[in-house]
Amino acid sequence: MTEALTDIELTVEKGDIFGVIGHSGAGKSTLLRCVNLLERPTSGKVVVNGKEMTALREKELQQERRRIGMIFQHFNLLSTATVTDNIAFPLKLAKWRAPQIKERVDELLELVGLRDHAAKYPSQLSGGQKQRVGIARALATNPDVLLCDEATSALDPQTTQSILQLLQDINEKLGITILLITHEMHVIRSICNRVAVMDGGRIVERGDVLDVFLKPQHPVTREFVGQVSERPDGGFASARHDGTVLRIQFVGESTYEPVLYEVVRETDATFAILQGTVSRMKNTPYGQLLVELRGTSGDTDRIVRRLRERGVDVEVMS
Repeated sequence: MTEALTDIELTVEKGDIFGVIGHSGAGKSTLLRCVNLLERPTSGKVVVNGKEMTALREKELQQERRRIGMIFQHFNLLSTATVTDNIAFPLKLAKWRAPQIKERVDELLELVGLRDHAAKYPSQLSGGQKQRVGIARALATNPDVLLCDEATSALDPQTTQSILQLLQDINEKLGITILLITHEMHVIRSICNRVAVMDGGRIVERGDVLDVFLKPQHPVTREFVGQVSERPDGGFASARHDGTVLRIQFVGESTYEPVLYEVVRETDATFAILQGTVSRMKNTPYGQLLVELRGTSGDTDRIVRRLRERGVDVEVMS
């Protein structure tokens, strides 16, 4: 017997956007499907909203599943049903009354920006519009949790960004907890607050996205970060430098402040910027610089110490 998941312990806080990233076969889809027991673990417990899902009878389980929405990579829409009927489908299964269904569907069409497409069929929609229908359908029964199974991997980059923005807006407006899986680091960087990295059915690293992104520990994590990182380091080792090379990372509003200039000015040293980038992680700005300091060893030690005192991460490269 092959173990798909081993020693998994994962807590997602209410209202969070939590990402799970891993290569194909890492176990992330199996993990996601364990949350609503589409896959039932052979041991352990699954607890959602304080309810132990693994201990529920079938009827109770069906009721709890209505509090967990799910969207899929390939949309899984009913091809012979209109947008309206696709969104209404879970409400009909839950035996909502017709006036309630109409009111709820209208709300969701407005939320996902598809009011003008209500009467269309899936074949008449773009990939992004299909996924918006999938999101609206997943939200139909007012779930507390939304599971996203590679929700953007079938979409082009521009459409992906619009869907990610929609998910973030939904999280902020409705307070819904989002657990998503992906193999794309830019998805994690765009909207997630926390992340777990999976490899071989295990969680090999986890933490706040900023911490994991800026200081990856596991080789798999470093590989994913390398896909999207503007981390400055290229080429300096092959060039000759007379001074001390530092890698400096700023996070938050200090990214836009002249911290390096102010600290160096306190000494007789000078500096040259070899490489540099400024970007954002969700709503947090961060900057990364590769600089060469020219001055005495005492000046260099003081600059490194003062930067760290001001909350800046500094690594001495040479």
